[in-house]
Amino acid sequence: MGLFKKNPFGHILFLKRWLIRIAGMMTHQRYKGFNTLEIEGSQVIRELPENNVLFVSNHQTYFADVVAMFHVFNASLKGRDDSIKNLGYLWNPKLNIYYVAAKETMKKSLLTKILAYAGSISIERTWRADGQDVNRQVKFSDISNIGKALDDGWVITFPQGTTTPWKPLRKGTAHIIKKYRPIVVPVVIDGFRRSFDKKGLRVKKKGILQSMQIKEPLDIDYDNESIASILEKLEYAIEQHPSFLKVIPQKELLAYEEENQKRRYSYKGKLES
Repeated sequence: MGLFKKNPFGHILFLKRWLIRIAGMMTHQRYKGFNTLEIEGSQVIRELPENNVLFVSNHQTYFADVVAMFHVFNASLKGRDDSIKNLGYLWNPKLNIYYVAAKETMKKSLLTKILAYAGSISIERTWRADGQDVNRQVKFSDISNIGKALDDGWVITFPQGTTTPWKPLRKGTAHIIKKYRPIVVPVVIDGFRRSFDKKGLRVKKKGILQSMQIKEPLDIDYDNESIASILEKLEYAIEQHPSFLKVIPQKELLAYEEENQKRRYSYKGKLES
């Protein structure tokens, strides 16, 4: 009976446990080998309840960000202090960690389908599909699935819905916060864009210092705070409010824009070929 126990989404926990173990062993060197991951806030993880926790983070790659969080969260729960040394923490991982991802992304290959089984809540983006701008209605089943995941455990979301920095946050995240009243934990990451390709599957450059800061839960008045107020609070917490642009060196901004321009040309070339 225990061997075939499933989570609320019908995923067999025994299989999910082994997928996380194998993926963790395959990716560990990306954060403690080829590159170094500097962690802050492990004690915050250990103080959280078993469920109804929403992690909100800035976004730099499709997969490397969330894989790093699986490592850090599990290592923290096993007593590691701001470290992912000693892979023993993967033997009995927390199985009720989920992350919000675009459905079209999670269906593209066998690898993404495996990653989806490990914890994805796949949703249909209302503003973007197949590289084009769209305008679709929110699917209530997507919202309810996020609620189901929060009821079962922890959920990771990237409220900007894009790996491009300083973009406005999507209102849906604030609506979810008001509806399900989770503990909201901000996470700020850096260095992933420089060390990985956009998908976060290929190591682009070695010797990069990556960082992950897990902040204290936000104080949110679920009844009286407006959607706009919650979004602004999130923007500051994950350091994506427009005011942060004023303190970022111009050289760094130009370097990012140059890299982003290369991506546009590359994508345009693929469409024309």
